[in-house]
Amino acid sequence: METTFPRLLMQHAKQRPDAPAMREKEYGIWQTLTWARMARLVEDIACGLHQTGLTRGEHVVVVGANRPRLYATMLAVQSLGAIPVPLYQDAAAAECVFPINNADVRFAFAEDQEQVDKLLEVRAKCPQLAHIFYDDPRGLRNYVEDGLGSVDELIAAGDVFAKQHPQFFHNEAEKALPDDVASMFFTSGTTGQPKGVVHTHRTLLDRAKAGADFDRLTEAEEVLAYMPPAWIGQNIFSYAQWLACGYVVNCPESAGTVMIDLKEIGPTYYFAPPRIFEGLLTSVMIRMEDAGALKRRMFHHFMDVARRVGPALRDGKEVPFGERLQYGIGNLLVYGPLRNNLGLSRVRVAYTAGEAIGPDLFTFYRAIGVNLKQLYGSTETAVFVCLQPDDQVRADTVGIPIQGVEIQVADNGEIMVRSPGLLKEYYKNPAATAEVKTADGWYHTGDAGFLDAHGHLKIIDRAKDVGRLADGSMFAPKYIENKLKFFPHIKEAVAVGDRRDKVCVMLNIDFEAVGNWAEKRNLPYAGYTDLAQKPEVYQLMKECVEKVNADLAADDKLAGSQIHRFLVLHKELDADDGELTRTNKVRRGYIAEKYLVLVDALYGGKAEQFIETQVKFEDGRTGSVSATLKISDARTFAAVKAAA
Repeated sequence: METTFPRLLMQHAKQRPDAPAMREKEYGIWQTLTWARMARLVEDIACGLHQTGLTRGEHVVVVGANRPRLYATMLAVQSLGAIPVPLYQDAAAAECVFPINNADVRFAFAEDQEQVDKLLEVRAKCPQLAHIFYDDPRGLRNYVEDGLGSVDELIAAGDVFAKQHPQFFHNEAEKALPDDVASMFFTSGTTGQPKGVVHTHRTLLDRAKAGADFDRLTEAEEVLAYMPPAWIGQNIFSYAQWLACGYVVNCPESAGTVMIDLKEIGPTYYFAPPRIFEGLLTSVMIRMEDAGALKRRMFHHFMDVARRVGPALRDGKEVPFGERLQYGIGNLLVYGPLRNNLGLSRVRVAYTAGEAIGPDLFTFYRAIGVNLKQLYGSTETAVFVCLQPDDQVRADTVGIPIQGVEIQVADNGEIMVRSPGLLKEYYKNPAATAEVKTADGWYHTGDAGFLDAHGHLKIIDRAKDVGRLADGSMFAPKYIENKLKFFPHIKEAVAVGDRRDKVCVMLNIDFEAVGNWAEKRNLPYAGYTDLAQKPEVYQLMKECVEKVNADLAADDKLAGSQIHRFLVLHKELDADDGELTRTNKVRRGYIAEKYLVLVDALYGGKAEQFIETQVKFEDGRTGSVSATLKISDARTFAAVKAAA
C-alpha cells in the first residue's frame, strides 16, 4: 500500500470523525474512542514526545496490554518518524535488557506499576534509558525517579504545543514514506537471543490489506484485542488491519475478564492461537462432566451428528435431508447455545495461527458452526502467507498462497517464500539476515512441508525438528504433541525420539480439567505435583496416549512414531522458567537439556526417577520443586495397511 500508518489514521479521522475507532472496558463499562478523538490523542502524544527530545529513526519500547493509549503511542511514535518496539508485558525484567540495549532505546512506555518496576529494575544495565512514561498511575504516587512521568502529563504538554504549532503534527506525519521502517518485533528466541525483525509501513500494510481483501473485511467488523501486542499476530489484527480497514478494536478490562468481554462484544473477526481454542474446549468439556445425565447424552449425540455433517454444511456441500434436519435440531439445542456461551455467535471469520492446531480440535469448532480457518505466516513474513478459502478448509493444510506470495519447496523439504511482506532485515544482524533471505528475495521459513495436488500448503513440522528414528522412520514431534494436546486433560507435551529406537513423551496435565475429574471421583490431592503422580491420573494419561498411538498406526508415514513410554512432569512448563517462549512455544532443546535425567530414565527402562527443579515464582523469588516421577509404558499397535 502506498501509504503509512499515520496517514491512514488522519484519513479515517477526516472521513469518519464520529465513527468508533476503539473501545476500552473500564470499571465494567465500555468507553468509546472515535477516530477524531484518537487522532487528537495521537497528535498530543506526538507533540509531547517531540518536546521531550524524541528524534526521527529512534526506537521506543512499548510494554503493556492492549489499551487505546498504547496504540495511540505507537501511532504518535511513527508520526515523528521513530519506531515502536512492543515487548511482552509478562516478560521478566531480565528479558527486556537485550531488546532495550540492542535498539539503543532512550524512551519507554509502560502500562502500569508492574511494567515501571520492571524497567526501573533494568535501568542500571540500560543506562541510556532516560524517559519512562506510564499510563496507569495507581501505586506510583510516591515514585521519585529521573525521567519518570505520566502519559497524562505528556498529553497535557503536547496539547499546549499543538495549539501553538497547529501544523507541526500534520507536517511531521506527512514526512513518513511507505518504505520507512514502521515497527520492530523481537522473535521469541526459541534457540538463543531474540532477533529484532524490522518491518516497513509497506510490508505490514501490504499484508494487512491482502488478508482483508481475501476475507472481504470491512469497517463493520468488531475485533477483541486480548493477546500481547508484542506478538505480531495481534499487532497485525488489531493495529495494521484496524487502520487498513477502519473497523472497531475492543480492549478488554483485564486478562481475567476476557471471556466475559468476549461474550459482550461478540466479535465478527476473531484470532487466537491453538492454546486459546484448547482452553475454550477444555472449559466446555469440564462443564459437560458436571451436567446431568440427560444433558450429557444430548450433547454427545448431537456432537456426533456435528462431526459427521457440520464441516460439510459449513463448506456448502450437499448433505442428506435427514442429517441436515438433525443438525438443525442440534443447532437449536446445542451448537447455537454453545457458540453463544463461548462468545463466538457472531464470528464471520475466525483464524488460528502461531503453531499447528490438532485436527480434532479444529474439526470440533467447524462442526459446531464456527468458520475457523488456519493461516500460515511468521513475524518475518508480516503474518499473511497462506490462507484458507471458505469452501476449501481442511484440517491438514494451512491454505493457498494469497495475493503477491510465491512458494517453493527446497530439495530438503524446507518451505521458501517470496512476498511483499518480507522483513527488511534483522536489526544489527546482517549475518542472520543473509541466512534467511536470499539475494533474489526468497525467505527460508525453517518449516518443512509441501504443496498438495490442490495447491494447498501442508506443514509437517519445523525443519530442524523433523527427525528420524533409529530404524529410519519419520519423527515429527509437533504432530505427535498436537494430537496429545487435543485431550482436555493434557495441557502440554514434549516428544523425544530423534535418532533413538522409540518415541517417549513428557506430559503436563491440565490442572483445572484433571482437578475437576479427580474431585468427581473423590480423589484427594494436595496441589499440582501430588495430583500429577496419582496412579489414577497415570491411567487416564495412558488411555490418551494409547488413543494417539491407534491414530498414528493408521498413518503409513508416522506409524513408527507411536509412543512407547511416558511420564507426567511434576511442574507445569513455564515461560518464566525458560521452558516456553512468551508465545507459549516449547523450547525443545532447552527442555531436553534441563530434563536430561528424565530422558535418560525413559530410555533406560526405569520405572521411576527422582528430580529436583528450580522454579521462579510470580513475585520474582526462586525456589525448587522435587518429586519422584513414575514412568509408564504404553501399548502400541501394528501399522494399518492402506487399502489398495
